[in-house]
Amino acid sequence: MTEGRRQKAEGRKGDSPIHRFTHSPFFIALWFAMLFLPFKGIEGAFVLFVVLLTTVFILRFLAGYIRPLKKRLQDAGTLIIQNAKCKMQNIGAKSLIFLLILLLCLPFFAKDYFIDIAILSGIYIILAQGLNIVVGLAGLLNLGFVAFYAIGAYSYALLNTKLGLGFWTALPASVLFSTVLGFVLAFPALRLRGDYLAIVTLGFGEIVRLVLNNWDSLTKGPNGIGGIQRPYLSDIPLGKLSYYYYFILLFVILTIFVVRRVYSSRIGRAWVAIREDEIASSSIGIDTTAYKLYSFAFGAFWAGVAGTLFAAKMQFVSPESFTFMESVLILCMVILGGLGSIPGVIFGSVILVMLPEMLREIQLYRMLALGSGLVLLMIFRPQGLLGRR
Repeated sequence: MTEGRRQKAEGRKGDSPIHRFTHSPFFIALWFAMLFLPFKGIEGAFVLFVVLLTTVFILRFLAGYIRPLKKRLQDAGTLIIQNAKCKMQNIGAKSLIFLLILLLCLPFFAKDYFIDIAILSGIYIILAQGLNIVVGLAGLLNLGFVAFYAIGAYSYALLNTKLGLGFWTALPASVLFSTVLGFVLAFPALRLRGDYLAIVTLGFGEIVRLVLNNWDSLTKGPNGIGGIQRPYLSDIPLGKLSYYYYFILLFVILTIFVVRRVYSSRIGRAWVAIREDEIASSSIGIDTTAYKLYSFAFGAFWAGVAGTLFAAKMQFVSPESFTFMESVLILCMVILGGLGSIPGVIFGSVILVMLPEMLREIQLYRMLALGSGLVLLMIFRPQGLLGRR
């Protein structure tokens, strides 16, 4: 009975004038033309509008002929999937081994430019996995996650330049400081929900950035902190890009392993339960406040790790690296890959780090491509590229 009502409600929604208008070919073509208007002017936007409108109408006309073929292809695909299920596990294991070998061999055939992008991708994978814990698993919208990233980076920079501490000595202190601040922020923030929680975390991120920008005596303000040392491994300096690549790869593997184990644990299941229905979780004995605190602290832990690795790699930190747009970029990585999906977050991080580099020649259109892609993703695949419904 409930399923029937839901289908009727969806049918009524699909038949509404607003729904028909927003999904009409005219509206789709007009939307893309308006996005293109600032770059090519009225004439270029009009040409794009006509081309898109014609294309959409042709596709709509051919849809009636494509549906029977699509049904046959779906049936054939289902049969193939059923026959291949028994082999999928071995194929997945072989693919994982092949990917690991490829990553290990990357510095031998790739240029320094691509190795540098791979290092940056690894740092963002760690950072996005931390935000995925807060947003994807626990369902808490955090728009100021870059603050913990900045705290980790500046903590290592100050401990190294002011006190002369090495990487391995400063790493635990930097990560601990980020984790404690994440725990402290969670106390007042978790009294709020939804949009209000997002506003509080956004304010916290901006406060941290302004403090770093204006506390000249400690952080050197807008000039930033330079001269940060690279880490050493058994008296071997990791200054060479290939050495630092393997160093970051080791941290990425460790992050994925730990996050996956926590995801499968009692704490991870409690986070997912809170995300799905907080009242129901509380009614079966889950201490929702405590588990929310755990999620904030655990996410800030990985942000501190990523910040420390970033400062050690760049050997320089400044407030310009930790703006609000950085928080938006990390959140886009999580949404693009799929909320709560560990492989999806890895995929989303790599795409959003590599995409700006691939589109460097058409610099004006990079953000247009990113924004349009996210809008289309939310329309056609809201669960993300590798996420589950």
